[in-house]
Amino acid sequence: MSIQVKFFASLREQIGLADSIIEQASTADEVWAIATDNAERPDNMLVAINLEYAKLNSSVSDGDEVAFFPPVTGG
Repeated sequence: MSIQVKFFASLREQIGLADSIIEQASTADEVWAIATDNAERPDNMLVAINLEYAKLNSSVSDGDEVAFFPPVTGG
């Protein structure tokens, strides 16, 4: 099993990683915990699985791409 993990914007700076590959996880929340070595999760963080918005309790599968990013804001 292989899951590609990506971090964007301020999360990339906070975690110190742009991307990672993990071998095993069952949910997006577990992906975060494994890829970040249990770093504190921001309250307003968004997640996408295979380019589709998802929830942290969404299931992940072999070959998925899981992306974490802060909410998009603008003026």
